[in-house]
Amino acid sequence: MSSLSFDQGSTSSLFLAKDNADKDNHGSRYIPPWTTPYIIGVGGLSGSGKTSVAAKIVSSINTPWTVLISLDNFYKPLTPEERELAFKNTFDFDQPHSTDLDLAYQCLLSLKQGKKTTIPVYSFVHHNRVPDKSITIYGSSVVVIEGIYALYDQRLLDLMDLKIYVDADLDVCLARRLSRDIVSRGRDLEGCIKQWEDFVKPNADKFVKPTMKNADAIIPSMGNNGVATQTLINHIKSKLQLKSKKHLKELVKLGYIQNTKALSEMSNIHELEPTNQVLSLRTMLLDKYLTRDDFVFYFDRIATILVSRALDDITCRKGSQIITPSNIVIDSPTVVEFDKVTAINIVRSGDCFMKSLKKTIPSIAVGKLLIQSDSHTGEPQLHCEFLPPQLEDFEQVLLVDAQIISGAAIIMAIQVLLDHGVPLQKIKVIVYLATEIGIRRISNAFNDRVSIYAGHIVATDALGTDNWARIRFVDSKYFGCD
Repeated sequence: MSSLSFDQGSTSSLFLAKDNADKDNHGSRYIPPWTTPYIIGVGGLSGSGKTSVAAKIVSSINTPWTVLISLDNFYKPLTPEERELAFKNTFDFDQPHSTDLDLAYQCLLSLKQGKKTTIPVYSFVHHNRVPDKSITIYGSSVVVIEGIYALYDQRLLDLMDLKIYVDADLDVCLARRLSRDIVSRGRDLEGCIKQWEDFVKPNADKFVKPTMKNADAIIPSMGNNGVATQTLINHIKSKLQLKSKKHLKELVKLGYIQNTKALSEMSNIHELEPTNQVLSLRTMLLDKYLTRDDFVFYFDRIATILVSRALDDITCRKGSQIITPSNIVIDSPTVVEFDKVTAINIVRSGDCFMKSLKKTIPSIAVGKLLIQSDSHTGEPQLHCEFLPPQLEDFEQVLLVDAQIISGAAIIMAIQVLLDHGVPLQKIKVIVYLATEIGIRRISNAFNDRVSIYAGHIVATDALGTDNWARIRFVDSKYFGCD
């Protein structure tokens, strides 16, 4: 018979208050899903099966950027004398002070605030942290942290939205621990039993078992606990769905913030002047019967114009003397600092700009972001990020995308750059085709402080005559996937 005890009132708010959000999110109105992620703590005795329960939760909720963190990685580094005791199985790893709970709290707090954090890696074979090796985590919407002292420290408890205790009999824990330590960690039977009797069992009774009172849900490790576990997973899914709906609602609201200015009057919005060349390129790119080769040629042409337009105010410096081909000496000429410009492409749409970027700045450093919408909810989700080192040191960061429809992906991408230390004034969004609602949503999200360079902005029409601009076709045509 499975059992489950649960406290419905334990979960904390999933979103920050608006005033705190503005302070913590660099003055932006946007709150990304990895700010205040849903944090689940899983505690229990050594060998109780808490790692298996935590892994099942992660696999069952099936949410991108769900991170499983083990408190085992936070064991404190040992002195040579302590390490010698550890190899003799006479060092107590099972007291709370053996784990660096201060570091664990700092890492979890960074994730709770939407910041990047670094997790150490611990080797049980060498009884020490692995030098020059760590795990970097960023953008997590769900964090599961498990360990015998996951529910011990009040600071960690305050950061958690759900606290789970996996209950098991000590004899069962001993059997599982012996199997794990002998097979996986290369230890001998006698040493494992001695460690259990001297340290594990006494500390379990003294420190670990009392943490059960801090749990919102208690799951039995033995017997048929499938119903209890599934009930818990269903509860977590319902909380994440509420968070997803809240995120989407906030994105929608960004498009309806009152702004009486026309886009042409806004200093941060720059649309290509409709010259004969630009109008002709726009027309040809919309032709259904245009061949792919011609489409690529014309898109590269207008993309180059866009990139060049965005670089009109690129940083310059005074250089030394130069001699012209006609042997005329020019003092202190202006030198463009192209090495201070980087580009971030939103995969795959932004990759349409690669040729134009390379032609304009051949040595440009390029990063990539993969942001996709959930197939069920439509919520934008950050799947991975590959950014140039020292991103914050570049003078200009070009964020490129072929099309902006809702603006959600660009908003999320800008937030990623902000989280990596790039000020808003250094970010320039470059897009070929955009809807007015998408542009307004981006501008509203960041208080009109982000510059946007667009090849064509399609006005929002109540009759729906802009529906063609709401279909993502540019990258499909460019890469021959239509």
